[in-house]
Amino acid sequence: MGSKNKLKRFRENETFANVIQPTRDEAVSGNFALKGKWRNDFFKNDNPVVLELGCGKGEYTVGLAERYPNKNFIGVDIKGSRFWRGAKTAIESGIKNAAFLRTQIELIDHLFAEGEVDEIWITFPDPQIKYKRTKHRMTNPEFLARYKKILKPEGVVHLKTDSEFMHGYTLGLLQGSGHDIQYANHNIYRNEGAPAEVIGIQTFYEKQYLEVNKPITYIRFKIN
Repeated sequence: MGSKNKLKRFRENETFANVIQPTRDEAVSGNFALKGKWRNDFFKNDNPVVLELGCGKGEYTVGLAERYPNKNFIGVDIKGSRFWRGAKTAIESGIKNAAFLRTQIELIDHLFAEGEVDEIWITFPDPQIKYKRTKHRMTNPEFLARYKKILKPEGVVHLKTDSEFMHGYTLGLLQGSGHDIQYANHNIYRNEGAPAEVIGIQTFYEKQYLEVNKPITYIRFKIN
């Protein structure tokens, strides 16, 4: 994408009511106004809050919001030029329960209060295969500790990925750390039993993976 297109999207994001872009200082200083108040102050309801971390173009956030109108969905990504598409689609489609937050995932526990989030989705994250990149894997112990802080006690995490490495790494970590694996499927389109929202919503890249018969995996778990 050209730099002019990116700038255009950045400017348009600033006009979207469903896009929130706090500065890093706002987050780490504890002055982010919506922390602990997402339901009342932003969505104006008392419905569950669900995050999609690393939401990319926002296809999954929008798809979930359409499927579950009685939940509030927030796509989180540092790349605003990507989620611009999802934000624009939500506005054009009149979807009021989808929003987009531009921030680093490392700051997530600064932007949501303890127990404020009901579910977390992680869809097709970079598996960060090299050992020195372990700290960037979105299911490593440090990230799981951040998620646990903001999740309700009964809150769950969903991981959907095309990476067999990421699937195996996460399963091993969860089993070794005593977390509650509620469901695991190493090929959701071949093996029966995958939840409807897991196979019923497909991203652009997921469709490409399926065209070349690349298995898509899924895990639902609770952080203990």
